[in-house]
Amino acid sequence: MKRLETIDSMRGITMLSMILFHFCWDLKYIDGFTMDWYGTKATYLWQQSICWTFILIAGFCMHFARKPLKNGLVVFVCGFIVTVVTMIALPEAAVIFGVLTCIGSCMLLTGAIRLITGRLKNEPDGYLINPFWGFFTTVILFAVTKSINYGYLIFGPFMLNLPRFLYTQGGFEGMSHLELTYLGFMQDGFYSTDYFSLMPWMFLFLAGYYLYGILKNTFAHNLFHIKIPFFTWFGRHSLLVYMLHQPLLYLLSLLLLFVQSA
Repeated sequence: MKRLETIDSMRGITMLSMILFHFCWDLKYIDGFTMDWYGTKATYLWQQSICWTFILIAGFCMHFARKPLKNGLVVFVCGFIVTVVTMIALPEAAVIFGVLTCIGSCMLLTGAIRLITGRLKNEPDGYLINPFWGFFTTVILFAVTKSINYGYLIFGPFMLNLPRFLYTQGGFEGMSHLELTYLGFMQDGFYSTDYFSLMPWMFLFLAGYYLYGILKNTFAHNLFHIKIPFFTWFGRHSLLVYMLHQPLLYLLSLLLLFVQSA
């Protein structure tokens, strides 16, 4: 199948938006720039637009992976590297259960399910249910669990508070507070500058996975083949860009700090 350049372009645009977002964070919290607008609701919406698009596309692109389990493991290991490096270099701003750890986990789980269901049903895409209903169901589950980190589920205008013992250390016998935080029950006192738990984000990832099945019969349309060279390059090399961008931004921030104090 011909490569979908539009998806690469969209991911590239999202990557550049993320780089700008992280650079603003560095300018405010490392260089001490006065940026009152950063940290407002508008900034939150900006951040959400980045992670929603990034994770949705990651799920969509699972269908292009020749070795999904291997790819998932690579992404997960990259997430672990980010955690170790930030805990050593910036312990006050460490990344624990960041977006790469989340996406790597989603890829591993989805890849395993795809492998099992694909063999059982002789279905190469490994869908558990019809793509339309899969997309509809996972979008609903994402909306319901979007606030699970904060102790409640959302059912339209109604809110269901979850038991507090899920969010206190040792909530389930035999499970540590880190394991519960990884699942989505963020424990009291936990802090990470980039936190993406398995719930709710696994559901958004799966929504992207099922979205592919809904749209695949339309991939010949020119809409899916919009190539914007600069953005497309970033989209095709998103993992490399992600791993390199923050160290480079950090060095740039330190250089600006040095120039300011000189």
